[in-house]
Amino acid sequence: MADQAAARLAGINVGAPAYPIPSGDFGLIGLAVMGQNLILNMADHGFTVVAFNRTVSKVDRFLANEAKGAVIRAPFRDGMLTLSLGKSIIGAHSIQDLCSKLKKPRRIMLLVMAGKPVDDFIESLLPFVEQGDIIIDGGNSHFPDSNRRAKYLAEKGIRFVGTGVSGGEEGARYGPSLMPGGNEEAWPYIKDIFQSIAARSDGEPCCDWVGDEGSGHYVKMVHNGIEYGDMQLICEAYDIMKRGLGMPASEIGDVFAKWNTGVLDSFLIEITRDVLHFNDDDGTPLVEKILDKAGQKGTGKWTAINALDLGMPVTLIGEAVFARCLSAIKDERVRASTILGGPSPSFTGDRQVFIDNLEQALYASKIISYAQGFMLIQNAAKEYRWKLNKPSIALMWRGGCIIRSVFLKDITSAYRKNSDLENLLFDDFFNKAIHHAQNGWRDVVSKGALWGIPTPAFSTALSFYDGYRTRGLPANLLQAQRDYFGAHTFRIKPEYASDNFPEGKDIHVNWTGRGGNVSASSYVA
Repeated sequence: MADQAAARLAGINVGAPAYPIPSGDFGLIGLAVMGQNLILNMADHGFTVVAFNRTVSKVDRFLANEAKGAVIRAPFRDGMLTLSLGKSIIGAHSIQDLCSKLKKPRRIMLLVMAGKPVDDFIESLLPFVEQGDIIIDGGNSHFPDSNRRAKYLAEKGIRFVGTGVSGGEEGARYGPSLMPGGNEEAWPYIKDIFQSIAARSDGEPCCDWVGDEGSGHYVKMVHNGIEYGDMQLICEAYDIMKRGLGMPASEIGDVFAKWNTGVLDSFLIEITRDVLHFNDDDGTPLVEKILDKAGQKGTGKWTAINALDLGMPVTLIGEAVFARCLSAIKDERVRASTILGGPSPSFTGDRQVFIDNLEQALYASKIISYAQGFMLIQNAAKEYRWKLNKPSIALMWRGGCIIRSVFLKDITSAYRKNSDLENLLFDDFFNKAIHHAQNGWRDVVSKGALWGIPTPAFSTALSFYDGYRTRGLPANLLQAQRDYFGAHTFRIKPEYASDNFPEGKDIHVNWTGRGGNVSASSYVA
């Protein structure tokens, strides 16, 4: 009797064909940790979700465990329907089954491994979807793949969305940062779900439409690149306190705890505090027992490669990737440590003043990293002809994601004041902050060099700042060298233009009297 009552509550007429079951609002393929938690998040917000996984038994396990509510099974068309009453989650046992249980236009999200699995699932969906339906790729896909898929599916009348999803397991369950881009016609149909389940910052959802084609995955790629930079900067600060100041892990954790109450308040600073305070069973810091050999999944590398492709000086993310590569050659570093000499750190002076300088160095370098990231995003918009929403991008990163921080409110404010802001450093807030931090920043970088403690991220951030503020860089000599050995030409400064050296023209000089007068055809070779 109880089962019959539950069935009637679900809209199933017991004893009659079970066709009038409510259809799903949203379909999700992929029941790994992220997929399961997003489904639970959607169900908590009142949406009925149809869940499918290639290994079908995983669907039933999910419904019987993580999604457990009042579960009933009833005949449905040519099979059985499984419904979790408590969580508004419906199980599907085939792609056709999934599509048949969704309202139109169908909204189907893939949370599967990037690359070929995404293409395979898209192909398996095509026989069962119709024009106007929406396919969403929520994995860590490379943006050129999303560009291709958007065009391919548009030709078939299917709306494709590639969305970045950040925040890990907890974010997916209780509020991730979502960065959707692709076919803008899809946005009105997915906006309600996405903005309902997203994290919120100051009452605003950390989700908005990013732009065209693969721009959602592009912004997620840059987010991950910035994440690489933030983590490397934190590690360098830790190393300076550990080896330069001789501080134990617990004291360093106390410093990060204090920093987390100020301008550096962020998720990564918070978890660093917790890591440094965590002891093994023997009472010693677990962090000191972990092998210093870092891994990577490739998104930081993609960001650095794309920056090189676009000719953008995103130096900090590049150095963060190379720092991981250097850490990976652990055995070689161990051998080098017995052969190559250098200074031993020896600190004198006021330790608290230096720690305050270190805080400013970390803050200033972080500003540079985000400035570089937005330079890359702006240039990509021009290169790929995307309409990007910069204030919304900063807003999307304010909550739910790994790089979330108080600091991003100031970036959102800067782009809301001026959406055409040429560089973050030109905004009054960040201009003042970088000038205030400058002396401490220089002190930390110089101490690192004198102590023999590598600070690739701190150093490259300062070098970029000094290069960016320099009216005349030594690239004039570099251009002369290129013209000397390869006839690659140069251009004259406007104030020195003449009949022999006209302004705006590619010029070649016979530097030795022995060379020819034929120049290369490409100035940028």
